[in-house]
Amino acid sequence: MNEKIDNYYKTIDFKRYSSIHIGGEKEVLVINKVGDYSDFQIIGRGNNLLISPFCSKKFAILGDSFDYIKDENDKLYIGCATSSGKLLTYTRKNNIANLEFLAKLPGNLGGLVKMNAGLKEWEVFNYIHSIKTKGGYILKQDIDFSYRETKIDTIVYEVVFYKSKGFSQDKQNEFTKMRDNQPSAASAGSCFKNPKGDFAGRLIEAVGLKGKRVGDMEFSNTHANFLVNHGNGTFEDAISLINLAKDKVKEKFNIELQEEIIIFE
Repeated sequence: MNEKIDNYYKTIDFKRYSSIHIGGEKEVLVINKVGDYSDFQIIGRGNNLLISPFCSKKFAILGDSFDYIKDENDKLYIGCATSSGKLLTYTRKNNIANLEFLAKLPGNLGGLVKMNAGLKEWEVFNYIHSIKTKGGYILKQDIDFSYRETKIDTIVYEVVFYKSKGFSQDKQNEFTKMRDNQPSAASAGSCFKNPKGDFAGRLIEAVGLKGKRVGDMEFSNTHANFLVNHGNGTFEDAISLINLAKDKVKEKFNIELQEEIIIFE
């Protein structure tokens, strides 16, 4: 990590930056030094965010100081500004096992750790040894985490993975194929977490909302749990569809859908 790079601000247009293509222009702090940034919300690459153009929160991203991969003995030390694609490429080139599920899973490691990202039973925390925050390293067993969720309330600067040999191209191909049913239109990934023993997409389809469109926002005909933007979707259109799905699923199945997408109003 290069500690000599200073923090700085840059303007980000969230309509272009976020994967769902919604939001306005905001000044965002680029963090290159470990410190106390409790006033800021880290946003990574904006892959699972829905941000109102009128949101007044202070946002930050990790800078190039935290984009690194250190391979030492039986562990990998990954800066949390490192992209999933960069890490996957490294593991493939160096015959490292267990992270093949990162295929077509967009984002930086910080965001993937915070939401315990993954695919079905494969998830980031299966292979974590520890994380580094402003207070130092925290072992996995001392972190409160569950399906698509952690109780980490501070910035994660580095994640440490156990390392074992044996990259599997077959596994990567399998994970890529499993994600081929996801729509190609702009979205923030899965809109809702899967309820225990069920699938959010099945529930949304069962209440008649697959393909339901408000303005340019739609629950995709390809996969009902993906809220997609066909070009000029607005924050209000997205929220109206999210609330509609929650109401209808609650009414029909008595299940309360929980957003996987992170919303800033």
